[in-house]
Amino acid sequence: MKKSIFFAIFILFQFAGIGQAGYQIKVTLKPFTKGYLYLGHHFGSKQYIIDSVALNDKSEVTFSGKDKLPGGVYMVIFPAKNGWFEMLIDKQQHFSVAADTTDIIGKIKFTNSPDNDLFVAYQKIAQEKGRAIVGLQKQLKDNPANPDTAKIKTQITKLNTETTEYREQFVKAHPTHLLSAIFNVLQEPKVPDATKHPGGKYDSLFAYQYYKKHYWDGVSFADERLMRTPVFEPKFQRYFNNVLIQHPDTLSKAANTILDISSSNKEMFKYLLSTLTEKYINPTYMGQDAVFVNLFERYYAPGKADYWMSEKYKKAVFDRAYSVMANLIGEKAADMNMVDTSGKSKPLYSVNAPYIVLCFWDATCGHCQVEVPKLDSLFQHKWKKQGIQVYGVMTDGGKDAWLKFIHEHQLKDWIHVYQLPEVKDAEYNAGKPGYKQLFDVYQTPMLYLLDKDKHIIAKKLNYEQLDELIEVKLKDNKK
Repeated sequence: MKKSIFFAIFILFQFAGIGQAGYQIKVTLKPFTKGYLYLGHHFGSKQYIIDSVALNDKSEVTFSGKDKLPGGVYMVIFPAKNGWFEMLIDKQQHFSVAADTTDIIGKIKFTNSPDNDLFVAYQKIAQEKGRAIVGLQKQLKDNPANPDTAKIKTQITKLNTETTEYREQFVKAHPTHLLSAIFNVLQEPKVPDATKHPGGKYDSLFAYQYYKKHYWDGVSFADERLMRTPVFEPKFQRYFNNVLIQHPDTLSKAANTILDISSSNKEMFKYLLSTLTEKYINPTYMGQDAVFVNLFERYYAPGKADYWMSEKYKKAVFDRAYSVMANLIGEKAADMNMVDTSGKSKPLYSVNAPYIVLCFWDATCGHCQVEVPKLDSLFQHKWKKQGIQVYGVMTDGGKDAWLKFIHEHQLKDWIHVYQLPEVKDAEYNAGKPGYKQLFDVYQTPMLYLLDKDKHIIAKKLNYEQLDELIEVKLKDNKK
């Protein structure tokens, strides 16, 4: 008797879906009857295919696997890979879906996936309101003098507000739903109206601080589902590119806060750290490599990322960090043990000038052959009169080619230097970093600007940008 009861309960559980492992998703997609359908998902700003199955003559495929899929927004991709439709995969991973390319959202039908029923309902509402907004915007564009312009703009605002309210009500009703997590990412902070600003009038600083403070309201940095959606990465990039002040200290502080919060979820921490590393390891703006150094010192060096790094990735990160750490903006430049064209010692720190331009160049480098004479022209006609010195370092190409170029192009009054081979060998044998590592010289020509105390003011600018910066600095000095 007990055995029969146990068997009945087991069968009941099986039919109820309890204990189902892995994923099994049956897809019917008309009108395709040949080729393959592909299962993919979003990941940051990219999309990845994870499975493919051949269609049968009934337009059917079944995607399946023994392990559950991580939550996120997935795609069923057409045979020619020229389109797809999206679906949510989270708790429910055994379901079916039927769709028709003639009207995906209008005709799509999910079975045993309440998550996707809610997703489709939202898509229909968003599509309806989106079409209405596009139509109204076309009216404004086609007739800028439309007498109903104010009315049309009010209608557009109303439709946008209704969409926002729908999302807010959904989040309240389904706080842990994947769609709620997506809506929280899409939500923009609502800055209080001017009457609620300090003094009762609009304050741009207050508005900015409020917007920044509430930018991530409702978003969990420990929710790894977000990295497999198309909405998180753009918001993340906009925060670091446009919302935050572009100062290394500000960017580093924000990065640390987000990464520390995400550390409870290894996959999210890995995604965020690697995204920030890629962003700042070779930054767009001068000086922001300090953000990468901060990431290295706080997370990579202590071993907090060792669980996911390959040896190749680790070497690239560590090598790059050691190359950047010695030449951060504001830090003192490393001294260089060099000799001049006559073989006399001429280290960097022996140079006395209000500003020093370091020029790392190679006489056999095609780009140097074009740029160095232009740099010299600026030096001869302008910088020299301002007391600026050019400390030109031969990096490669050989001493003969270097001396010939200096003579032929009359690069007069530069401090021309190079490193003796025995000095280079001694540094290497002693385990000391060479000047190329200390100044991150990976291409030529490369320019640095130092002040009189050898602090790094600027690096890796072209000669025109350097000249503009020198002008600013000299004007500031006069003040």
